[in-house]
Amino acid sequence: MPRFTVTIIREIEADSAEEAALLLYQELSKEPAPLHYTVADGANAATDLTLDRDQADEFAEIDHTADPGNW
Repeated sequence: MPRFTVTIIREIEADSAEEAALLLYQELSKEPAPLHYTVADGANAATDLTLDRDQADEFAEIDHTADPGNW
């Protein structure tokens, strides 16, 4: 199965890199998941994606680890 690097970008004002990471963690734990991503494949070809909230929420409710295609 191919691997991808998925990135979200937020500009965060903080006193240190660790504080910025903690502030992002805090945001992600309290707010809905972000919808805007940059996805790069193994060849580093990047694609910007914006997900539909309803479709993403529906996808997230399903246990995709049970899919035989993932074995």
